[in-house]
Amino acid sequence: MSPPAPPTELMPSERIVVLLSCVLSALGSGLLVATHALWPDLRSRARRLLLFLSLADLLSATSYFYGVLRDFEGPSWDCVLQGALSTFANTSSFFWTVAIALYLYLSIVRTVRGQGASRLFWAFHIVRWLGVPLAITMAAVALKKIGYDASDVSVGWCWINLEAEDYVLWMLLTGKLWEMLAYIMLPLLYLLVRKHISRAHEALSEYRPTISETHQLRGRSSVADKKLVLIPLIFICLRVWSTVRFVLTLCGSPAVQVPVLVVLHGVGNTFQGGANCIMFALCTQAVRTRLLQVCCCCSSQSPTTETQEGPPAASAPIKAGKSQGPSWAPDQQLST
Repeated sequence: MSPPAPPTELMPSERIVVLLSCVLSALGSGLLVATHALWPDLRSRARRLLLFLSLADLLSATSYFYGVLRDFEGPSWDCVLQGALSTFANTSSFFWTVAIALYLYLSIVRTVRGQGASRLFWAFHIVRWLGVPLAITMAAVALKKIGYDASDVSVGWCWINLEAEDYVLWMLLTGKLWEMLAYIMLPLLYLLVRKHISRAHEALSEYRPTISETHQLRGRSSVADKKLVLIPLIFICLRVWSTVRFVLTLCGSPAVQVPVLVVLHGVGNTFQGGANCIMFALCTQAVRTRLLQVCCCCSSQSPTTETQEGPPAASAPIKAGKSQGPSWAPDQQLST
């Protein structure tokens, strides 16, 4: 057995940045859960998948927050507990992220509807909660593979014990294997969806030659195209630093302790909930408009201003007259 790896010391500034990332991720995940609870008309199947992803990210951010705040210096019972929770939540987050891409592909490209979609949801729950994440986490805890990792493959929290002889295998099973598969599957699935939408818009433009309608279709298509590119790109940009430090650890490189790389790893692993909130809430017109309305009502609405401004009914026909776009568009699926 190789000697224990020298621990990666976390500077106070690094811990503050990662802790702030955990808080923002938890707030972002909580906001996505709140929007699902507040507005039933936004509860599409795709956003239900987003709800489960947000719950996984919320648990992940909470467990990471405790680990970074505690900054473990050796094995302990709460190190194992925190490592088990973050392993389960992180693995579930990978699977639910891929599940959203897979659902969009099957519903838009393969046109899965009705009973097929319902069975697909049950399969998602079995695999994403009770299947791989829970089974692997329980096995890792039972075999005592989760423990202190000297922060060489984490940023203060606990994961797989580096003193275990087969620690590489368990690092792959408890996260890295699914992470690297997501690097491949997410761009592939979203690329297929994007190509299908582009072909559908080209076909529609042949039957709708009007300039204004064609311009509207292209506008909606450009928004969808941007998101279909950004979703896998943001995921890879956040997660790749964890993979880089994993490879450096296997190579025994001292670069694994470079402060910039440590901070990027910490933020990348903990900010997934915040990134999802930006993409699917703050950058989503239907959700953003309602959030702004809630903020305005809470901060500035009063009986006197309502009397002076008069009834707001005049703006209703304008909103009702907006074009909704094709029913198969991802903007419709995720209320974008």
